[in-house]
Amino acid sequence: MKKKINYFKTYEIEDLKDMLEKTAVKNSTKTAFKIKDQNGKIINKSYIDFKNDVQSLSTKLIEMGMKNQRIAVMGKNSYSWAISYLAATIIGIVVPIDKEASKENVKEFLNVSNSKAIIADDKYLNEIFEFKSELKNETMLIDMQNTSKYMNLSDLIADGKKLIDEGNSEYENIKINPDEMKILLFTSGTTGNSKAVMLSHKNICSNIVSIASIVKVDNATRVLSILPLHHTYECTIGYLLVVYGGGTICYCEGLRYITKNIQEYQPTFILCVPLLLENVYKKVIKTLKSSLPEKYTKEESKIIDNLPFYLKGIVKKKVKKSLGGKIKTFIVGAAAIKPDLVEAFFKLGIKVLQGYGLTECAPLVAGNNDFCYKAASCGMPIPNVEYKIDNPNDEGVGEIIVKGPNVMLGYYENEEATKNVLKDGWFHTGDAGYFKNGQLFLTERIKDLFKTSNGKYIAPQALETKLVIDRYIDQIAIIADQRKFVSALIVPVYGFVKDYAKEKGIEYKDMAELLQHPKIVGLFRARIETLQQQFAHYEQIKRFTLLPEPFSMERGELTNTLKLKRSVVSENYKELIEKMYEE
Repeated sequence: MKKKINYFKTYEIEDLKDMLEKTAVKNSTKTAFKIKDQNGKIINKSYIDFKNDVQSLSTKLIEMGMKNQRIAVMGKNSYSWAISYLAATIIGIVVPIDKEASKENVKEFLNVSNSKAIIADDKYLNEIFEFKSELKNETMLIDMQNTSKYMNLSDLIADGKKLIDEGNSEYENIKINPDEMKILLFTSGTTGNSKAVMLSHKNICSNIVSIASIVKVDNATRVLSILPLHHTYECTIGYLLVVYGGGTICYCEGLRYITKNIQEYQPTFILCVPLLLENVYKKVIKTLKSSLPEKYTKEESKIIDNLPFYLKGIVKKKVKKSLGGKIKTFIVGAAAIKPDLVEAFFKLGIKVLQGYGLTECAPLVAGNNDFCYKAASCGMPIPNVEYKIDNPNDEGVGEIIVKGPNVMLGYYENEEATKNVLKDGWFHTGDAGYFKNGQLFLTERIKDLFKTSNGKYIAPQALETKLVIDRYIDQIAIIADQRKFVSALIVPVYGFVKDYAKEKGIEYKDMAELLQHPKIVGLFRARIETLQQQFAHYEQIKRFTLLPEPFSMERGELTNTLKLKRSVVSENYKELIEKMYEE
């Protein structure tokens, strides 16, 4: 007999405006955001403050002729970004733009989207101003930081409040069609050029309610927002879902401030990508090694298992304290994560909920949750979402296809691309996977499969996921497509390599020289050979190059969610790659 699952109680929402109204009534004086002023002082913004700011900004933008227009939003994660996004999608169509995008891409996105205004940090407005004459529209520039020569967001909010006080009811009279395009998102383009994804309020709201039924988000929830808000993963789950549940949102000031901000804000859950979680775990291990007797730390994977009972409680408390003291959950997406890592955090009393989603699905399709938890899987389909495996092979592996109210309307002004992925109501994800006991297991991005010159197929992410958990490996890019054998570009954890060099008495003038030292190369060869034993001979790395600099978004090698752009990596490092294949 199938066990009945009692999901968390949710409330229905017609659109994001409706959600804002209901959560403001329900949570009125509760803290929605913790933000810092110019002096670094933390200020609390209540839900009624938040609702009033969105309403005031919306009212002023309507008066300025922005009703039913496309409004771009671009900048670092901030309270200003949050209110700009909601105001834009309530009165018109919001176009979130990646702040790391090139000038050419920003210009393209503004023109393709036909944006009539952009609300952005001043540094990006200055760049846009340089090519403003090349834009299709006379684009209004609004500074969300209130620090420049452009129109300031705070002034618009103040003006909007005056209009409301004088009896302006334009905002209250807005009726939103939940089935119409109201969000226009440009994908990261890991396998090709960016596409503009059309989402509706129904897409987003259905996803919010479904997630809220299986992951508890309430007034006790406090989120540290780290990943870029323009991406629907962070926007839907790390922002809108939290608002729906009445939790509190805090903003990370940048990747180098994560540790500091965690201690300041004491979050209960954090959204991240595997790379960030792996780095957190490596710091945890380093802390444990420095504070525990060596007999417990010889095997990194078994540190917790090896501890006597009385020490386990002390260690758990110490680890949680290093993560702010209140951390309960990491939600991980964007790429596969090693089950051993999930289980390691679980032993420390911290849940790691791996999920699977895409921009085109607003974003979540499946996920581990408070009712269903299996470390190796992507979890079960969220409520109201169907999926199946299309054209499975003998092992049951095939393309994951999805149907539900969260699936996009299509790609903007690209019928051909839309027809390629939307067939008979099913969205074809381009990802390969299989089902086991109702759980989804992701195997590979179909387009990411490599075929060697010997005709063997290589799944690079599987090998990368296995190797990157090593304490000495920070990033890795597998090379194999149309090659005789598998090779790899590896970014080491430089601090650990330096420690090893000191221990072995290795002298060097810079990192490039150190990474070519035979003892260092030998260290990595030995660790790689140990970790890749489970893979077939043709899947194993034969040669590798250690890089003195990490892959970066600035050079276009990583997307905003820290996924590898393989085509860019191949181009940027083509000489090093070719060298690995020299006879």
